[in-house]
Amino acid sequence: MNLQFISDSTGKATGVYIPINEWKKLKKQYKELEALEYQEPTKEQILQELKQAVNELKLVEQGKLKARPVKELLDEL
Repeated sequence: MNLQFISDSTGKATGVYIPINEWKKLKKQYKELEALEYQEPTKEQILQELKQAVNELKLVEQGKLKARPVKELLDEL
């Protein structure tokens, strides 16, 4: 297998690059890997999440919902 390691600016390994052909072989061998792939959200999913965020913001402004710390929000992203 021809793997490439991804490192940060300090040289610490932070990830692994797997060529697509080898990834496809692994997915055939290990069916559960399919669930790990990133699925692009649909337009409807994005719109629904935006609506939910706006509704939550309105509740925070009304004092009916406690705001979360910015760090927590950014960690979620």
